[in-house]
Amino acid sequence: MAGERIRTTVLGFAGALAVFALLFYFVGVDRLVQQLSTADPRTVALVLFVTLGWLTAWSLSLRTVLAVLGLDISTAKAFFVFAGATFSNNITPFGQAGGEPVTALLISRTADAEYETGLAAIASVDTLNFVPSIALALIGVGYFATETTLGRNLEIAVGAVLVLGLVVPSLIYVGWQRRYSLERRAVRGVTPLIQRIAGVVPRVSAPSAAIIERRVGRFFQAIERVATNPKGLALAVMLSATGWAFQMVGLWLAFEAIGASIPLSITLFVVPMAAIAGVTPLPGGAGGIESMLVVLLLAATGPMITEPIVLAAVIIYRGAVYWVPMVIGGIVMGVVTVRERA
Repeated sequence: MAGERIRTTVLGFAGALAVFALLFYFVGVDRLVQQLSTADPRTVALVLFVTLGWLTAWSLSLRTVLAVLGLDISTAKAFFVFAGATFSNNITPFGQAGGEPVTALLISRTADAEYETGLAAIASVDTLNFVPSIALALIGVGYFATETTLGRNLEIAVGAVLVLGLVVPSLIYVGWQRRYSLERRAVRGVTPLIQRIAGVVPRVSAPSAAIIERRVGRFFQAIERVATNPKGLALAVMLSATGWAFQMVGLWLAFEAIGASIPLSITLFVVPMAAIAGVTPLPGGAGGIESMLVVLLLAATGPMITEPIVLAAVIIYRGAVYWVPMVIGGIVMGVVTVRERA
């Protein structure tokens, strides 16, 4: 299974490199390099600074959810745990969906929690992050529409966000109302799968159906504790919105770094819309998110901003958002691994 996971990750990065190669080809490497060479180092440093602000805000959201679940960890530990979680997402295909199991294991080991609690915590944070992203996107589109006419591509993108804004909360509501039925179905579905996997993994004994049912039950109980804590939910959503705001300011600063200016309202809807591309089978959405950002920004800015400017700004912004947690989170994962082997 480890070999299969490695092959999937390698293929994912190969796909991301192919996407970047196409982007560079259509924009022109020479023009892109020339544009990047004009970047102001001090403003680029500000992009890195607000990236740390985003990581801090979302790590505090994770700390809030863990507190609701009865786990008290320090702000510093929450920051490093979330950085490690982001690292897992960035090297795993399908973004959060692929990285959550690894993240849950990291939380359980660093916060001295059960695996199911860690999985429920990170799943709750990922779900809560969706709420302000859609709200901010709609606010940004609404304000931007008062300033100019939306083009065809933006109308399609806005329509997709509106659909997501209706469908996803509806699915969450239906799932919540039928959570006990879903729990029973989850037990029936994962029991044979887990036992089959355990049967082929060396030195791992297959758990009984009763143990699996108990652990799945603990996961759903943790989700229920988070969902029924209004104060904790409100604080986590507020911190999530703060993190999104840092990301949006980071993209705006990336344009300022290369001497271009765009309305801040554009970043309000472009950043969360592009984040949807993180569900692609590319590690951390690398390549997919950048492509979506370029398409949306070109559609929103029109002829006033050229392709090399847009791609240069996206590279600066995504370089910070992708690689800052990669460096910090990679160190965290390395330290955790060494301690386990010691």
